[in-house]
Amino acid sequence: MSDVARLGAFLKLGRPHFLVGGVLLFGLGSALATLQSRAGINWERYVWGQAIITAAQWMTHYSNDYFDLDADRANATPTRWSGGSRVLVSGLVEPRAALGASILLGAAALLAAAVLAARADSPRCVLPLSLLIIGLSWSYSAPPLRLLRRGLGELTTALVVTLLTPLLGFYVQSGGLEPPLFLACFPLCCLQLAMLLTIELPDAAGDRMQGKRTLVVRRGAEWGARGAAASLGVAFGSLPILFWLGLPGRIALLAALLAPLGIWQAFRLLRGAHRDPDNWEGLALCSVVLIASTTVAELIGAVLAR
Repeated sequence: MSDVARLGAFLKLGRPHFLVGGVLLFGLGSALATLQSRAGINWERYVWGQAIITAAQWMTHYSNDYFDLDADRANATPTRWSGGSRVLVSGLVEPRAALGASILLGAAALLAAAVLAARADSPRCVLPLSLLIIGLSWSYSAPPLRLLRRGLGELTTALVVTLLTPLLGFYVQSGGLEPPLFLACFPLCCLQLAMLLTIELPDAAGDRMQGKRTLVVRRGAEWGARGAAASLGVAFGSLPILFWLGLPGRIALLAALLAPLGIWQAFRLLRGAHRDPDNWEGLALCSVVLIASTTVAELIGAVLAR
């Protein structure tokens, strides 16, 4: 294999396209902070905060493939969104390279957190918050906690990705926390849970063999499909209540534009589309599009509401 091919495989192992989600969610929190304060963004703090999120997320991609290698090998039905990157399974990259990359990226996240915390104008709790994000990200699949094998993977992911990431963006800019942040994050947390349950469906057999106690493994595929459908319903059904509680109208309205797609996805799951392996790719793709598009919609709404 050529050096260029090796580099391409190594980058594929880290799934860099998923890093876009961390950029959007951190940006959402930052935009909400400026909406509350009516002040501009402090770009130096923004860059260091985004560096923490991107490095921690990228670290998780490499560490997850390394520590989940046995489960990925046992997975006979991977999709583009589940079952790992398949790079280690195919032997294109040595497993120790993934572990080394995850350790280096973890160190980069810690360094960025230290630099941000050392700034005189940074909020005082930015370091503990950053360490919480980095620690939970590492603990998702890596020892000693290995949260996904303890039945806590979905909760951890929803907490880190769709709450703590925008929360850090908000806190870095404002130095405090306000209700609109949590109101905006609630439907995204529901969509993240729906996505996780949906993409776990193809992995269930391999996960069960390797002792991964995901919700779909513990409760079954039918429960997982119904849970994903319910999460979609709560995500979009809660928007009027969230607006009444103080979510800016433009954010609620733009997020609601994705409701028809969410309803269609929920209807397919409830009708049993998940039972046909031919549908797994499409169901997973739709769940990814829903959370990504809703995040973008909320971000645009936050910018327009200023």
